[in-house]
Amino acid sequence: MKPNSIAYAEHLDQQDPFHSYKEEFYLPKNSLYLDGNSLGLMSKRAETTLTVLANSWKELGIDGWMDGQYSWFTLSEKLGEMCAPLVGAKANEVMITASTTTNLHQLVATFYKPEGKRTKILADELNFPSDIYALQSQLKLKGLDPKDHLIQVKSRDGRMIEEQDIIDAMTDEVALVILPTVLYRSGQLLDIEKLTSEAHKRGILIGFDGCHSVGAIPHHFHQWDVDFAYWCTYKYLNSGPGGVGAMYVNEKHFGKIPGLAGWFGSNKEKQFDMEHTFVPADNAGAYQIGTPHVLSTAPLIGSLEMFADASIQAIREKSLKITHYLMELIELELSEYGFQIGNPTDDNRRGGHVALEHPEAARICKSLKENGVIPDYRNPNIIRLAPVAFYTTYVDVWMAVQILKKIMQEKLYEKFENKREVIA
Repeated sequence: MKPNSIAYAEHLDQQDPFHSYKEEFYLPKNSLYLDGNSLGLMSKRAETTLTVLANSWKELGIDGWMDGQYSWFTLSEKLGEMCAPLVGAKANEVMITASTTTNLHQLVATFYKPEGKRTKILADELNFPSDIYALQSQLKLKGLDPKDHLIQVKSRDGRMIEEQDIIDAMTDEVALVILPTVLYRSGQLLDIEKLTSEAHKRGILIGFDGCHSVGAIPHHFHQWDVDFAYWCTYKYLNSGPGGVGAMYVNEKHFGKIPGLAGWFGSNKEKQFDMEHTFVPADNAGAYQIGTPHVLSTAPLIGSLEMFADASIQAIREKSLKITHYLMELIELELSEYGFQIGNPTDDNRRGGHVALEHPEAARICKSLKENGVIPDYRNPNIIRLAPVAFYTTYVDVWMAVQILKKIMQEKLYEKFENKREVIA
């Protein structure tokens, strides 16, 4: 069978251990969904746990804090324990709380301590803007000018960041490093273990944004001695729009007073004493700020149960295989239409999505949507395609490439303006 035949795609699906999981998700009608790296789809298990938590409010009222199937009071800790295997952490090192940027503010406020000549934060120029906004804000709160104290490592090609360039920027003026695990445009997976080791050799703390990797790629944060990390749960973890955020704090930092203290960071036994002396929890829970968003957290329970069944290692195996297949089809079917693959092709450096570059990317994305394929656009010229292990089949990928080929052959994209929508 030829790799670009539908028979070959059907053969791959027959061998796929995840093939039955597609039935557990609600799929958009008459569409091929390849945007799970922006927003994961709802699973039936997530819907069930959302209903359970809504009913606990309806039936128990305030007693839902301590009673019911999922006690609200310790829900963040319970979910942290469930999420810990996905990032290679101890159960008490992970907390499900707040949002990605709020958690970044908390972690930087806690661990960024400019002293003497060590006053600078090291980041990269390809990171997601929200992270950079937060770092700039934290520097300003310390009375420091981001132009002088925020170092952003340059990309050599506009797609990727070389680890050696990051290491070379780890000077004795750097107090803290903040990097993505996976670059959101190109899908490059950074060498987290190496970068952590090199930072620590120089006496620098280091944290990672795992938004574009957690749920698609196994990590070993505790083993690698990563100081902290933070991520969202609405992409690969399928918790729903605005789903609650997550953070990891290495146990060696337990006992450190959070930079932004709030009552849900209290020791659980002391929290309702209502004293004006803050007694922090003795685990990652200390870095919570406010009351958990119970109904936004609820779908994650069902979703993480599914991850426990499947295993993150198996998810990664499927992700690598299906993104490789997608890249192979692109080379076979689309090479004459001016596309370039902008993500790493090496399995050790590739995240969970394929970054397909084209000068007409914005209007091609609009045409894909009109023709039943849901992609994702990122400036200036990237079509992100994310086949998710749980609910994307090999036939889905084959069909999407055939649709894209037809769009290019017939120039169907020309009816659209080459400009992104409000939501890209």
